Amino acid sequence: MPRPFCCRRIGGKPPCAVFKPAGIPRFALEEVCMTLDELESLRLADLEGLYHEEAAQRMNVSRQTFGRIIESARRKAAQALVVGKAIRIEGGEVVMTSMRKFRCSECQHDWEVPHGTGRPAECPACKSKNIHRAEEDRGYARAGHGHRRGQF
Repeated sequence: MPRPFCCRRIGGKPPCAVFKPAGIPRFALEEVCMTLDELESLRLADLEGLYHEEAAQRMNVSRQTFGRIIESARRKAAQALVVGKAIRIEGGEVVMTSMRKFRCSECQHDWEVPHGTGRPAECPACKSKNIHRAEEDRGYARAGHGHRRGQF
């Protein structure tokens, strides 16, 4: 009996919903549909360089499920690049992480705010305006600047 399906957790919405080859009108292109969880798996594994185990934990899925998701995402991306198709990003059973983590550069205070409430103006502890997203929570805001294999 298969495991019950659970929603995959994603770190944020992508900056755009469609990517296409330059110079070809969109109506003239075939599309590959990539789900939001497939895009998240690419971000975690290939952009952030996380191992499958840690990436699976972040997405709230098993390591085997993560492996299937990333394999499908890579196949679709390769197909679009090699054959020249557009990539539409939509769908999938996903849930956004409910909180965003911030850190104060002055006092090193960490805190969380709910998604959709906007960026905090200042640190709640010391009132400094020198704040940033916590390294482990940067998601699409600064994709590619997370922990890499073997780096801290």
